[in-house]
Amino acid sequence: MSAIGSILSNDGALQALNSIRNTSNSIGNLETQLSSGKKINSPADNPAGYITAEGFTSQLNGLTQALSNANQGVSLLQTAEGAINQQTSLLQKMNSIAVQASNGTQTPSEAQSLQNVIGQLNSQVNTIANQAQFNNINLLDGTFSGVDFQVGANNGQTISLSIAGTQASSLGMHASQVATGTGAVYNGTDSGVLATGSAISGAFSGSSVAINGSNGTASVSVSAKESAASIASSVNKLTSKTNVAAQARTQMTFSVSGSNFSFTLGNGTAASQTNGVNISATSVNGLVNAINNHTATTGVTAKTDASGNLILTQSQGKNISFTNVTSGSLTNSGTTITGSSGSAGSALIQGLVQFQSDQGYTLGSAGNIGLQSTTKLDALSNINVSTTSGAQKAINVIKYALQGLGAEGGKLGAVQQRLQANINNNQTASQNLNSARSVVQDANIPQVSQNLTQQQILAQAGISALKSSTTLQQQYQRLLP
Repeated sequence: MSAIGSILSNDGALQALNSIRNTSNSIGNLETQLSSGKKINSPADNPAGYITAEGFTSQLNGLTQALSNANQGVSLLQTAEGAINQQTSLLQKMNSIAVQASNGTQTPSEAQSLQNVIGQLNSQVNTIANQAQFNNINLLDGTFSGVDFQVGANNGQTISLSIAGTQASSLGMHASQVATGTGAVYNGTDSGVLATGSAISGAFSGSSVAINGSNGTASVSVSAKESAASIASSVNKLTSKTNVAAQARTQMTFSVSGSNFSFTLGNGTAASQTNGVNISATSVNGLVNAINNHTATTGVTAKTDASGNLILTQSQGKNISFTNVTSGSLTNSGTTITGSSGSAGSALIQGLVQFQSDQGYTLGSAGNIGLQSTTKLDALSNINVSTTSGAQKAINVIKYALQGLGAEGGKLGAVQQRLQANINNNQTASQNLNSARSVVQDANIPQVSQNLTQQQILAQAGISALKSSTTLQQQYQRLLP
């Protein structure tokens, strides 16, 4: 403390100056807070708070960009969905044409015209698949695979998407193929027979078949004399688990011998004959008429081909059963249905179980029902409706092609819902982070304004005190002689 009356030292003035300096610093800091709206404008203001606020800012910036990314993803998905919807409309038109062509009322030239329309529609399906783009990225040609949408602020917060190719050559029905080397059990491409002149025997192995589909795995039991229709029914009960369905059809071509025919014809889902009717005829044409007269009972239809062979069909895939064969002979691949040594003959004809799906699958122990374990794609691009049989097959192929497009559309819709949910979640998170950062970083404007007014008053008081202290020292000079 300086001596009283000293003119060399003025403690009051020094204290006033120091107070004015502190007050001035406070005023500058408060004015910075008012102008920026932040109470932390540099690390020096609050090192810990500065680090926390910058962390919040980084996460908020990431969320802002993630929201933009997700919205772009939604736009991409909507573009792909729109293209698939157009393809679906084309396939619906193709289905109507196939149903029309399968009716069998068209002339050959009309049927060919329908096939020409199918060809044009197939070409347009390919055009859409190859031209659907988003930001010059192909969407439906099969190259859009394993793409990640960054939908969060941090590493690994992604949603992955792959879109299968939707060209006509990629859509259709995945079907099981008939096994080779099965002899008389399966002849041709869609039917089977096991017949003897004296007893009914079964074509299928009495075991089971495992189905490994896109949705999961299941198994169906098979008995040796079971009908294809029965096995198909068992498969279809498991379709929700495997995504594999089945159809059954029984058809066989026979060469005919004799002028008199007498037997009992029926159907069934097992070895025993059901719905049996007595058939008698003295010619092949008479035999055809006799069988067709009882189609409502047996479900069996008959016709002859250009060579005079008899073609029997049971469209539901039930067994075609012969009993009490006393005259006439029906032969297929060396197996003859006839009476033997004065006793009545019998035979069992079993059909084909056709497994089908819009996606690939495999079969375990497929040989038990005369099929191969792997599948082949009957592509949409190969359908031909210029014949009745081709049109009927096309209906099935188009059905599964539509299922394939529906599955892709459903997948895109599910991902879009995920993106929308992610957008909503990020918006909520962004709002909460903004609130948290505000608590740490933002200035309390009313409080800052009050403090600024207080510091301005203190500054004015300090200046008055400094002036007063200087005036006192000037009074001391009057004491000098």
